[in-house]
Amino acid sequence: MTNFEPDYRPGYTHDPSIMPGYGAVPVPYIRASLGGRSVAYLLDLLFILGFTAVLGTAIFLVGVVTFGLGWALFPILGVSGILYSAITVGGAKQSTLGMRMMGLRVVAPESGRPVDMLTAAVHALLFYVAVSTFLLWCFDILFGLVRSDRRLGHDVLLGLAVVRI
Repeated sequence: MTNFEPDYRPGYTHDPSIMPGYGAVPVPYIRASLGGRSVAYLLDLLFILGFTAVLGTAIFLVGVVTFGLGWALFPILGVSGILYSAITVGGAKQSTLGMRMMGLRVVAPESGRPVDMLTAAVHALLFYVAVSTFLLWCFDILFGLVRSDRRLGHDVLLGLAVVRI
């Protein structure tokens, strides 16, 4: 494939089996730094806030139209961060909006294959559980600091890697 073809993406191939391996990840995939992931998460917090506001407004309007029945959907707002991650990481671009701004995406480390929506949701759930428990979050970060590939604990549990595009 040459750079004149419409599907050309520098550093990527359609067949990962022809790429020589670099550790457990195909050559074009370079592991993301923990700093880049942190900045992407801070950006994602802003996008999650906006997503939650839009979702809350939509639920309010549905509640008005249905004479209050739609307001039973308000508990969904508690998992809006997980929904945001499932939709974006499980989507075609394999990354949240903050990750895209930082040039990151989530892949399966052995093959570079995309992540499905359910795995993306569980990945976000494990991350939020770790963040909500300070000791577990410290262990998760420490786990990423001692590993050469910088994968955090919840990445290893699900067999995922955050890589630079």
